[in-house]
Amino acid sequence: MLILGINAYHGDVSAVLLADGRLVGAVEEERFRRVKHWAGFPDLAVQSCLQMGGVEARDIDVFAVSRNPRAHLWRKALFALRNRPDPRMLTDRARNAAFVARMPARLASSVGLPEAHVRRRFRYVEHHPAHLASSFFVSSFDEAAVCAVDGFGDFVSTSAGVGRGTSLTVDRRVFFPHSLGVLYLALTQYLGFHGYGDEFKVMGLAPYGEPRFTGEIRRLVHVTDEGDVRLDLRYFRHWSEGATMTWDDGAPTIGPVFSSELETLLGPARRADEPVGDRHEAMAASLQAVYEECLFRVLRPLHARTRLPRLCLAGGCAMNSVANGKVREQTPFTDLYVQPAAGDNGTALGAALHAWHAVGGDRRFVMEHGYWGPAFDDTRIADAMAGRRGDVESRATLVALTGEDERCRWTAERIAEGLVVGWFQGRMEWGARALGNRSILADPRRADMRDIINTRIKFREKFRPFAPSVAVEALDEYFVGAVPDPFMIQVYPVRPEKRTVIPAVTHVDGSGRLQTVSRETNALYWRLIDAFRARTGVPVLLNTSFNENEPIVHTPAEALDCFLRTDMDVLVMGSHALWKRAASPEP
Repeated sequence: MLILGINAYHGDVSAVLLADGRLVGAVEEERFRRVKHWAGFPDLAVQSCLQMGGVEARDIDVFAVSRNPRAHLWRKALFALRNRPDPRMLTDRARNAAFVARMPARLASSVGLPEAHVRRRFRYVEHHPAHLASSFFVSSFDEAAVCAVDGFGDFVSTSAGVGRGTSLTVDRRVFFPHSLGVLYLALTQYLGFHGYGDEFKVMGLAPYGEPRFTGEIRRLVHVTDEGDVRLDLRYFRHWSEGATMTWDDGAPTIGPVFSSELETLLGPARRADEPVGDRHEAMAASLQAVYEECLFRVLRPLHARTRLPRLCLAGGCAMNSVANGKVREQTPFTDLYVQPAAGDNGTALGAALHAWHAVGGDRRFVMEHGYWGPAFDDTRIADAMAGRRGDVESRATLVALTGEDERCRWTAERIAEGLVVGWFQGRMEWGARALGNRSILADPRRADMRDIINTRIKFREKFRPFAPSVAVEALDEYFVGAVPDPFMIQVYPVRPEKRTVIPAVTHVDGSGRLQTVSRETNALYWRLIDAFRARTGVPVLLNTSFNENEPIVHTPAEALDCFLRTDMDVLVMGSHALWKRAASPEP
């Protein structure tokens, strides 16, 4: 059975293809459109998944979308009657619901099939069950507590329950307008970060400050003993005036969700062009501390109800890697699983898996790595270089690397010399993190490397950290209390004695958002790290996404363009390497 899963008319729209319960391909639309968090409909992602599976749209048995416009209708109506929100808010929500309701026709047009054909095979899956399915059904757990935490989807912000075998049971939900995701969004906007998905910037800023505003921020939110979240709605406007949202084709936007009462409580909000100061750092630290308190108050009652040691976490808030790294320390859960596309992109996967199990499919797939996107062979890479021959020949020297051993040894030498390397290999990553196939790599031993990459290549805020990719065998040698995480979605303390060894990937608070790399899940990247270890004694590389204020590069042409327009020193694509002449003496 072939199932196409779709996330549409939300942020980070995406598509996945399942064949008999096994993942074939998964990709976000932003990678093709070159606009971060692309909303609308994932036309190109759908086509890419069909191509990766070698199938036609008419071969698909089920089209599953991670929205259900009929979910919780009575609650929506009751909320509107009780609260009389701004009519513009109701119009905005109705418009988005209409997009979702018309999706069978939109999909049919996209793939060139009759609408009736698509409708017969179409399945709506509620947003939060899709989140939960995206985590539990690809974990290795036969039984686990499950929890999804985000802004909102289909009127729900938090859901929790149990996954057993091929079933999911939800026994607790938090409904609009109460939401931990909205709490974090409101303070992110208050701190002057207004882009969709900018919450990760606040998480990176938090370790620079002291949490001296926790008392004030605690006034915004309360979590009951049962784990239910309650906002003090005086400080928010998303429930009354509404927050303008755009989910059409293009970059998604969300208007301000905090009210003037928040500025009365905390002082004036930071302007986007205002420098980040001590007060903003302290506010970020306070928000992160309060968010963690609230999350653990949600998770502890879940454990008390289920008495299960394992937890599968999903939703946009599951991308908070700092909190994820503390789950085992701060709750009774002993095992945690978060798949790499835990946000709304991952609901395409969850919708497909939910549909598979709804028709009686068994569990056949465990997600142990994140390499589910398109790949490009050496011929396509050579064609891309030929298309920019003039630019390439005027600025760089081509180096042919025959064999994977030479590729890894040569690249490790360049990294050890202090050069910044673009590494483009194999299948593109699924999710927000570059995991060693579309990565910019550098020497973690150089204390100045973070500033070099931020100012010369990434052109982004200096407070944002870079991640360490560590050979899984060396995990305990470099990190405290950590467990293997191939998805770079948990933060742990770097051992004190190692912080001066790998300063470029040690954040200001002594932590690192680690990625463990094994021979089984990415043999080539593991061999590169091992070659660097053989050269330097350090089995760790600095890893950041291969991009420059854009989505992670998808094609060889995009990688080449990023390499040529930035101060990256070396580009290694497949068996081809380019070395900029200005970088250093050539071999």
